[in-house]
Amino acid sequence: MASLFSPTLMLGSLQLGLIYGLLALGVFISFRILNIPDLTADGSFTLGLAVSAVCSVAGHPLLGLVLAVLAGCLAGAVTGFLQTKVGVHPILSGILTMSGLYSINLFVMNASSNISLITADTLFNGALFRLLGKDGASTLVPALIVVLAVGLLFWFFKTHLGLCIRATGDNEAMVRASSINVDGIKILALALSNGCVALSGAVLAQYQGYADINTGIGIVVVGLASVIIGEVLFGRRSLSFGLFSAVLGAVVYRFLIAIVLKIGIFPAFALKLVSSIVVALALSVPAVKHALRLRRRKKQGRKEAASC
Repeated sequence: MASLFSPTLMLGSLQLGLIYGLLALGVFISFRILNIPDLTADGSFTLGLAVSAVCSVAGHPLLGLVLAVLAGCLAGAVTGFLQTKVGVHPILSGILTMSGLYSINLFVMNASSNISLITADTLFNGALFRLLGKDGASTLVPALIVVLAVGLLFWFFKTHLGLCIRATGDNEAMVRASSINVDGIKILALALSNGCVALSGAVLAQYQGYADINTGIGIVVVGLASVIIGEVLFGRRSLSFGLFSAVLGAVVYRFLIAIVLKIGIFPAFALKLVSSIVVALALSVPAVKHALRLRRRKKQGRKEAASC
């Protein structure tokens, strides 16, 4: 049991949880705020990974994060354009963009399926590494980026544009009747969502020291798992609380995955299966709660009818 909750395991899960928390923020924007099932994440995550890796090899790790966010925003804007201007179904538009991004990601990586960052400058082996050590830098860098991202998103969704995005997700017809450009709002929201997803991939590339073209396969399931777990554990309250719960859900998700793999119930190659099971169970919680409430009401009704 002590080895199950070893400091190394817990710290590694925390670090990855914070990194995937950025992914959860992106999925939260599209899935919860905008109510659009966006599958672009699989491609935009790898796009951020690739851009960050290439820039790090060139000696510009911080610039790599900025360019990764911009590239992710562009990918999300393409998905939004296909949805709003071309009339492609939201799920299909995400699939089309994701498929196209596979070739673009290979182009960014110079037709190589992986890039090593062992000898490259990253945010994790610079001044903070010398000052705080490996564990300190690997924890502080993702934490600072997550706090900055959550703070900026919290501020943005209080602005007029942010409120328009929230209103579009709640009642698109009402927003359209208010002469607001709903198509532009959707494109902006999907760009912002995939920018967060790409930032997650960019940080992960520098954290793990390499970039692989297949890293993003099924990553949207990880984001969904994080969002749903956060809502199940901490509830759905305000938007600001939803942003924090998405990040906390990502941390809890990584702890669960680490524990499951440590116990040995599933082999390491079954990680995607475990993720799918976690998402399915988390999604079923509201339905189970509703069924239990309905059952209690029926039981109470029978008791009241019998007492009359």
